[in-house]
Amino acid sequence: MAKLSIRDINPAGKRVLMRVDFNVPLDSAGQITDDTRITAAIPSIEFLAKAGGRVILMSTSAVPRARRRRNTRSSPPPTVSGNSSVFP
Repeated sequence: MAKLSIRDINPAGKRVLMRVDFNVPLDSAGQITDDTRITAAIPSIEFLAKAGGRVILMSTSAVPRARRRRNTRSSPPPTVSGNSSVFP
């Protein structure tokens, strides 16, 4: 069976649970220092939303202890701003 892409589904009128990796590095003031993971997810989120899906984002709030880095976490949630139609 071939793998499906997000573009192969029709999300119109459906709830879509999307697992995203928003564990981003923060500085001592809690500001995001690298938003690469967030910006990488935006095209998929926008595709689903514009195709009529109700997008529910799910992200972990911790890193496994063996790989934990002090400046990488997803809690407390940082503020995301920009000109995206998904994140007004």
